[in-house]
Amino acid sequence: MTTHSWKRYVIRDELGVVIVLAALVIGVGIAHPDFLTSTSLLSTAQNSSYVGLIACGMVFPLAMREVDLSVGGNYALGVVIGAVLIRGGMNPWLAALILVCVCALLGGLNGLITTLIQAPSFIVTLATALLFRGFALALADGKQIAGMPADNSFFNDIGGDPGGVPAGVWILLAGVIVLAVIFTRTRFGAQVRAIGSNPEAAVFSGLPIGRIRFLALGMSGLMAGVAAVVALAFFIVGDPTIGNGYELTAIAACIIGGTPLMGGKGSVPGALMGSLILAVVASSLVFFQVPINWTTFATGAVILVAVALDAQLRRTRGRGFLPRRLSLPGRARQRSNKES
Repeated sequence: MTTHSWKRYVIRDELGVVIVLAALVIGVGIAHPDFLTSTSLLSTAQNSSYVGLIACGMVFPLAMREVDLSVGGNYALGVVIGAVLIRGGMNPWLAALILVCVCALLGGLNGLITTLIQAPSFIVTLATALLFRGFALALADGKQIAGMPADNSFFNDIGGDPGGVPAGVWILLAGVIVLAVIFTRTRFGAQVRAIGSNPEAAVFSGLPIGRIRFLALGMSGLMAGVAAVVALAFFIVGDPTIGNGYELTAIAACIIGGTPLMGGKGSVPGALMGSLILAVVASSLVFFQVPINWTTFATGAVILVAVALDAQLRRTRGRGFLPRRLSLPGRARQRSNKES
């Protein structure tokens, strides 16, 4: 991808969600100025980091027409595995590395099973979501796992605020940069998009679809593991019920950010913006004192509005910020100049 196309990718494709996010922040800030304080904004960003990391990894399977519904259970299992290992005396940094590797392998296992039994990934990951969540509950005996060394450098660094910003936010930003480069500038990313654009042509051209599916779903599991590390360091407790519903929230964040379920394309920065939009909505409901029974309804409504606005912006703009009708091809432009 050239520098020009990279700029267009960042500016043009994410313009809609950036506008929606800015409008939400400004609107809530006008009604409740306390929302715009650094403490409130950083707290919102921290709350978005877990789903944001998962959503960025979800871009890969979605772009090749796969769905990973197991990320919530994988995330919870990662947190529990890390807590069990740390409480058992293992160095927290080593435990974090192990849990990330386990989550990545579990994600890859989804791809392997999908390929072997030739079943839709939607069904396979729905089943493994229950397996992962059930194993997490059994491993934790249905209770939270506490008693970890909170004074260890792992909890101070990953669960702290380096530079006045939560470490989870820094990790999220780093993850977005790395995954965006992998998705847009590597052969693997191009293969993922090619398979999603036309699976039949990908088979005919000899692309190793099974291997790429394994890697794409493994990437989704990997980011669930990274999110588990951030959550474990921040909460200093292993909760087997954590992350319930995160898989659907992550998919919603991806769709809001411009990654369609039909595959063929995706946006890692867009997934980040989508997760931030959902986090701002959740925070704003607290400021507006919306009854908790209406929070799910309000979140769904905002998702619909955000997707509709972004789709409208994508239809009406052409190259860069110009409307499509102003971006004329060469001969049409010359004819227009002669007529004028």
